[in-house]
Amino acid sequence: MYEEVLYNTYFAYISLQQGVRRFNHRGVTITWGDAMKVAEVRHILDTIGNMFPEAHCELNHSNAFELTIAVLLSAQCTDATVNKVTADLFQKYKTPLDYISVPLEELEGDIRRIGLYRNKAKHIQSLCSILIDQYGGEIPQAHDQLVTLPGVGRKTANVVVSNAFGVPAIAVDTHVERVSKRLALAGWKDSVLEVEKKLMKAVPREEWTLTHHKLIFFGRYHCKAQNPQCQVCPLLDVCREGKKRMKSSLIRKDKDLAAPLNLKN
Repeated sequence: MYEEVLYNTYFAYISLQQGVRRFNHRGVTITWGDAMKVAEVRHILDTIGNMFPEAHCELNHSNAFELTIAVLLSAQCTDATVNKVTADLFQKYKTPLDYISVPLEELEGDIRRIGLYRNKAKHIQSLCSILIDQYGGEIPQAHDQLVTLPGVGRKTANVVVSNAFGVPAIAVDTHVERVSKRLALAGWKDSVLEVEKKLMKAVPREEWTLTHHKLIFFGRYHCKAQNPQCQVCPLLDVCREGKKRMKSSLIRKDKDLAAPLNLKN
């Protein structure tokens, strides 16, 4: 209710800008700090959206089952590598029964290019057996059922329910976590679950899934773990990591300029 009020009225923000320190709307008191935070989050989401208007799930799949397998394989592996492997994998294996009809060693060979392929092959076959025994060979749509499947954690379940079944969710991977912390949408020491909860509170529910994709694209192609593009970043004004990096860069440049020239006679 509180977040809904914040996002569904601009009267509060306008009034607070005009000097009113508190604003009551539909029985909810909104402070200047609340309104400013909402405005900042809106600025972040809109800016990233303009940078990456086509943000989407980059794991190739044609149904919920393939998406589940692809996300399972993507743990500690790039989406690009997963897509190369699944291009052949999804031609050979169409159903859960296909995966359990081959020896484990054969499946391991088919996904050998993927990191941790032995464990992932075991998870896939165990998952497929459960799907056949308990769910009629179909991926369950309920989040609490998905997380009970071998190799499927909260992040994978969030990706599946949001992309395959249209249920709003924010999956926090390494890119989402990094970007959220740099932009102060979450604390530096927050766990992955805490980051997810803070994003869910800060972002309107209907934007959760798209925000997940936006943050991934921003982190994967712009705000990278190493060498982020801080110099040309339109969010530098709200990025504590970017400000720190730029300040360090300026200090290094000043020291280089101040260093005496070492001229040999």
